[in-house]
Amino acid sequence: MSTPAPTPASTPAAPLVEPAGAKEPKGRRRIGVLLVVALLAFLVDFGSKLLVVARLENHSAIKVIGDVMTFQVIRNSGAAFGMGQALTVVFTMIASAVIVVIWRIARRLYSLPWAIALGLLLGGALGNLTDRLFRSPGVFRGHVVDFISVQHFAVFNLADSAIVCGGILVVLLSFRGSNPDGTVHQQADKGEQADKGE
Repeated sequence: MSTPAPTPASTPAAPLVEPAGAKEPKGRRRIGVLLVVALLAFLVDFGSKLLVVARLENHSAIKVIGDVMTFQVIRNSGAAFGMGQALTVVFTMIASAVIVVIWRIARRLYSLPWAIALGLLLGGALGNLTDRLFRSPGVFRGHVVDFISVQHFAVFNLADSAIVCGGILVVLLSFRGSNPDGTVHQQADKGEQADKGE
């Protein structure tokens, strides 16, 4: 009479692996995208300023869309859109600090939308900072070249536009719960609530 084969002892269940994406960054770093977007924004702004200074400064305004939008060169000692005319050095230091903060964030940057947003901010800040450093009347006090004039609004440049677009994108990403490292606020909150409920 054959004896039944011994049943194997019950093995402990394999530990559950936490799905990636809720709390840990995923994918690859997006520093390259940030740098490319920043470089493009900077070069477009820099080139446009060289062109309008050479062709438009000390000339009458050029109508682009009737009287609604014109091109005319204005030397701006203040911040974006002509604000804070008496605080040139302060705005220079703020722009420098923004660049440092963006570079620190870039070390843990895995999100493509965040890379584009920060690239626009970085390129715009570098564009106007270049004017502050190298244009007259002197270092840290240079006047920024503005040339896009919108009726009943302000005179600005492409660096200002890049900064505004990047800022809007940052706000939208924050509202959606997206983090620069690729994680999402809502996923992290759900994971914490699940841990507490156990």
